[in-house]
Amino acid sequence: MSQIYSDFPVGLQLWPQARRKARSLQEGYAFSLLEKATDTYHFTVAAGIGQVLRIFQEFAAGMPEEAFFILEFYTTDPAFSEPSQNTPTPSVYYSPYLPVTELFEALSPYWDRLLHDGFVGFGLANNRASLELFYSEEKILTCFTDNHIRLTDLMSRIGLPHRKDLPLHTDLGHDHLSLLCLKRSDLPEELQGYSERELDYAHFCREVVETLGMYPVEESISFFFSRKEQMQIEDILRKHPEFEEFAEEEFGTLLLDWHDFVSECSMSFEGDLWEYRQGLRLRDMIQHVIEATTPVVADRITEALEESDERFRQSLIDHRKRLDNPGCNPAEEDRFWHQGVIRNAGVDLRRDLIRCGWYKP
Repeated sequence: MSQIYSDFPVGLQLWPQARRKARSLQEGYAFSLLEKATDTYHFTVAAGIGQVLRIFQEFAAGMPEEAFFILEFYTTDPAFSEPSQNTPTPSVYYSPYLPVTELFEALSPYWDRLLHDGFVGFGLANNRASLELFYSEEKILTCFTDNHIRLTDLMSRIGLPHRKDLPLHTDLGHDHLSLLCLKRSDLPEELQGYSERELDYAHFCREVVETLGMYPVEESISFFFSRKEQMQIEDILRKHPEFEEFAEEEFGTLLLDWHDFVSECSMSFEGDLWEYRQGLRLRDMIQHVIEATTPVVADRITEALEESDERFRQSLIDHRKRLDNPGCNPAEEDRFWHQGVIRNAGVDLRRDLIRCGWYKP
């Protein structure tokens, strides 16, 4: 069996006292049903760096024609943060859906640097197909899928055995290093020809972001839906005359849209009253799904919304008034997002609220 210890990326280095224990670490994978899910599995894969790109290639071969790329890196170097400051967190970017062959072609100049740098994580996903593979800054592969048979077959082809109890190097003391922290002679041969600028993760990650037209995503909202669950949600929306237009949208994207709407409202909402009501309508649609789907899925959606909903509650003032569209159903009176209006209303929204008599005593 292949030992990982002899095939670590250079950006992850074990403490001297941990190296003896690391010699027993071997490649393999473990998997289990995702918590609060009925048909989605979470895989953890420990593989030497020589296997990682092949795993991505094999994984991509089983995907639909399009996927999006995920890139995670630090915009503030954690190695130079003050002890008194909060631990820096990486920024996360998604690319648009692109043909898989186009993604791999665009990333070909960057693979070695992405794989080795200790401050970079990246992945490949297609939400519609319920597939996501991610190689974290901890240099561990994680995968989410609703077809665990296909993934176990892939691991078998790669030559990685299933290990019920999979020991990981992350349980041992270790440091993360950017490629610039290493002597040129300590770099793998494939990286020694790069300039210092080209080895700087902040530089090459920005290049990837620009090349793929990636956009920032807040990771505070987390969710994963299987194809079966997505079909169930699509059917729920298609049967509702007001929400059927959302049926073909990725439900995860709609959750992110609500999150973005809340973020805008928390700072300064620059849209008008119609645009503001569209945001409330989006939350109405999500609530309809929560009330119509299975308890398991409803709980996961509610959990994913928890932070955004609380932020929106904190943004609202004038709670005794309601901002409802005509024909509000009495059963919907407990929907907090219609109770009051945001305090950070921009000029257009305030103008429309004045015109409709909101500010009258």
